[in-house]
Amino acid sequence: MGEVLDTIDLKLLKELRENSRENIASLSKKLGIPRTTVHYRIKKLVSEGIIEKFTIKPNYKKLNLGTTAFILARYEPDSGLTQREVAKRIAQIEEVYEVHIIAGEWDLLIKVRAPSAEDIGKVVIDKLREIKGVGQTVTMVSFVTVKEEP
Repeated sequence: MGEVLDTIDLKLLKELRENSRENIASLSKKLGIPRTTVHYRIKKLVSEGIIEKFTIKPNYKKLNLGTTAFILARYEPDSGLTQREVAKRIAQIEEVYEVHIIAGEWDLLIKVRAPSAEDIGKVVIDKLREIKGVGQTVTMVSFVTVKEEP
């Protein structure tokens, strides 16, 4: 929306983040506004690009991808590739779920999922470190996810 979102829009976004499959009648009841208004506001949030897509939140353990790791990587500028090009190549690795160009001592933050820590190691050694422009890496395996946005 061209203007600042109001409290109804913010509540609607919160509900949709919790469950994007929730039907309009249920949302209408929760928010205390007519169904037609809920429908209109959702369409408007989509058309303005505030909602980019509706998606799912998989149970990664049931998909045999129960191990999550975060990898810090250094960019090698003498590789002949830009940092953005290197990040895009990393993003093409199947096991990679997120790639962030970051500030600080490290240049890239990468989120990876696999069946085990051993499989994460294979991704790092056999795929990530083989990408031109990727320098030193540090891998941190997550023990437990307390909060994660879909």
